[in-house]
Amino acid sequence: MRYRDFVDLSYRPSDDELICDFFVEPEGISIEEAAGGVAAESSIGTWTELTTEKPYVKRLHATVFEIDRNNIRIAYPTDLFELANMPNILSSIAGNVFGLGALRNLRLNDVHFPAKILGSFKGPRFGVDGVRKVLNVTDRPLLGTIIKPKLGLRTRDHAEVAYEAWSGGCDIVKDDENLSSQRFNIFEDRVIETLERRDRAEEVTGEKKVYMVNVTSETNSMLERAEFVEDHGGRYIMVDVLTCGFAGLQTLRNNDLNLVIHAHRAGHAAFTKDHKHGISMRVIAKVSRIIGVDQLHVGTAVGKMSEKKQEVLENIGALKSEMNGLKVVMPVASGGIHPRLVPALIDIFGEDFIVQAGGGIHGHRDGTAAGAQAMRQAVDAKMKGISLKEYAETHGELRAALEIWS
Repeated sequence: MRYRDFVDLSYRPSDDELICDFFVEPEGISIEEAAGGVAAESSIGTWTELTTEKPYVKRLHATVFEIDRNNIRIAYPTDLFELANMPNILSSIAGNVFGLGALRNLRLNDVHFPAKILGSFKGPRFGVDGVRKVLNVTDRPLLGTIIKPKLGLRTRDHAEVAYEAWSGGCDIVKDDENLSSQRFNIFEDRVIETLERRDRAEEVTGEKKVYMVNVTSETNSMLERAEFVEDHGGRYIMVDVLTCGFAGLQTLRNNDLNLVIHAHRAGHAAFTKDHKHGISMRVIAKVSRIIGVDQLHVGTAVGKMSEKKQEVLENIGALKSEMNGLKVVMPVASGGIHPRLVPALIDIFGEDFIVQAGGGIHGHRDGTAAGAQAMRQAVDAKMKGISLKEYAETHGELRAALEIWS
């Protein structure tokens, strides 16, 4: 089969096929041949005709069924893929095709997974409802922070910063993405000391608190760390899903630990930032949800990250849309957030998300506890329908924050 043989614009995919939406920019060939090349090289074809091709193999070819300028859609028979094997699926639809010399740019914008593939993965164990049950918060966005500075704090100081954040009103404290088990802050010691502070914060505030410790590591080590967290009364773990890999993530999820999985997207912009080439965050969000995370960073639209509102909404949709009964995943807004941005975030995300601020809490001039109070006050003001300016008249921590981040 030649590249053009993989194009059939009269073809109508069945419900049990996997559908990919690509953006394609050819290099020296027509859009039709470029589209066929993507379908061929991501299924059964290659650059030349083969003597080894058998008639039964042709039944497995992918088909380009829609071309709209540079946007193409390709249908893949499910039998091309091994069930419950995300590396295999991604090696096909998001593999060597990105390196084809006949393509100037190629971007995988979306993937629509059929029920047969979705049903072979576990999906989220907790999801939005389970996360809310763990924290016993039902009527507002959840409030989280990241320990700052992201690296360098010794274990005792790390735990103390966590306590200040919890006591000030944060529901969640998490490690940053590159804190692991460095000499200055050994993983096991950090878990024990920080969870002790969590328990004290719960006693003082009367609220449930959680610590998202980063377990990202080699897969066996990651499992051992997750089990350590569970054995010591932790309720959450955090995983850098791209740098540890989807196979490692799936192994972690398949162990059925009673731990909420918080997914950090460290490294995503290497795939997602160029709107003409790479893989969209929407695809990463879907894959993470299918494998089984309960929470995922999706951008902010108003903070320091590059995504615009439409992209963020698409990412949220990937976590919340109907997908063969998979539980809905909690979106996380993080990156350059401070109290002044809270009303806009709630307008974009609704109530079911995590407002997660690092510098916007620890940068408060009166310290971490005051920064957490200011963020909580901003959330409360929005939920009560009161402007931040008016609420700040009787809440000094919020008033100071509005002066700092003017």
